[in-house]
Amino acid sequence: MTDMFVSLGTWNWLIFGFIVMALEVLAPGVFLFWLGLAALLVGLISFAVAVSWQIQLVMFAIFAAAAVPVWRRLARPKLDASASPFLNKRSEALLGREFTLEKPIIDGNGTVRLGDTVWRVAGPDTPAGTRVKVVQVDGANLTVAAA
Repeated sequence: MTDMFVSLGTWNWLIFGFIVMALEVLAPGVFLFWLGLAALLVGLISFAVAVSWQIQLVMFAIFAAAAVPVWRRLARPKLDASASPFLNKRSEALLGREFTLEKPIIDGNGTVRLGDTVWRVAGPDTPAGTRVKVVQVDGANLTVAAA
């Protein structure tokens, strides 16, 4: 068993790295890529500096363990809250906007159509076709007033 570790040379690390990276193509998940990259780094360092097999294994373990936080940092999407302030708050984006009533407001309830979505509105009785302004938002219910 020790002979196998002693025989780990530069070429073995490079071949192992390329094989593991090729396996990433067959089983995508970006996990094997980082192990392959760690093996390639060990192989490249072994070309420049003659190190024992024990040091090579330690370097591989360190590089593989260091790849996890690097990968998490690179893979994390960078969301800019100022770019989309109404993300997951679609109804709040309607506050202050004006729309035309699709159905009249009778007994305090009516509807407006916004694109392909129909929203329930509440407000004073108003005939269909009247322009109304959204003055309050409560979940999926909009409170409107005459525009």
